[in-house]
Amino acid sequence: MYDFSDCRLCPRGCSADRTNSTGYCGAADKLIVSRISRHMWEEPCISGTRGSGTVFFSGCQMKCVFCQNRELSVDCIGETLSVQRLSSLFLDLQASGVHNINLVTPTHFTPLICEALSLVKAQLTIPVLWNSSGYELPATLEMTRGLVDIYMPDFKYISPELASLCSGCPDYAEHAAASIAFMYEMLGRYQLDENGLMCRGLLVRHLCLPGQRHDSMAVLDRLASVVPPNDILLGLMAQYTPSFYNGNDKTLKRRVTSFEYDSVKEHAISLGFDGYMQSPTAATEGFTPHFTEKLTIDLS
Repeated sequence: MYDFSDCRLCPRGCSADRTNSTGYCGAADKLIVSRISRHMWEEPCISGTRGSGTVFFSGCQMKCVFCQNRELSVDCIGETLSVQRLSSLFLDLQASGVHNINLVTPTHFTPLICEALSLVKAQLTIPVLWNSSGYELPATLEMTRGLVDIYMPDFKYISPELASLCSGCPDYAEHAAASIAFMYEMLGRYQLDENGLMCRGLLVRHLCLPGQRHDSMAVLDRLASVVPPNDILLGLMAQYTPSFYNGNDKTLKRRVTSFEYDSVKEHAISLGFDGYMQSPTAATEGFTPHFTEKLTIDLS
């Protein structure tokens, strides 16, 4: 059982006593979930035809200034669930026909989520997906070994200055690289089933930011140095939406241009990455789920 009285689950290492207060992530020692639903807008190998079974956890150790889910990451809205209740909901998700169980922003609840998964893993016939920021620790990820089938981390920045400006963590790149390398060590090359759905391995996401195409290219260079490009899938996103930005940097108040995104895409291809390239039309608030204080369960 993890000791939440001196929490060091993520690279922040804030040592908060989460049994009596909250950590930097905004979470105490109980699971808080805002939404459980079928999601059709992940990469095609994840959403397929029946959707991904998303479980949105509240709180976040990143708190990016452009976060599209600020009600969760900053306001930490949602409902407290027991480990037993969460495990039961995993089975409900599976029964609804979704292709996978998609754990969104799970890092700060890792021990509790792993406990819930352990209760039902033998009954799950669909993959479990770890959808994270990439700002993690191998020691924490080790808890997920044998319980998680697909890792879908972000690799957001290389520049310490950019990581500090956007997320207050200048050490982001070193931790993202180490955590992604550890994920690959655990699962190896990605695997698709007979229907083209991902069943094992890594899908690494990168969101292109306005004015930062050179940083994006450097992210891809670093990623290629820690995992073989043809052994993972890449999700290269153009969906940066300036209306979510909460800051004063003028460049971050505009959208990513086609030139910026195409430059990064061409660099990804030159490095040997394969995966999913996103249309700039995805830069809209319409793809963002709605979150409430009360747990929403929508399995329709």
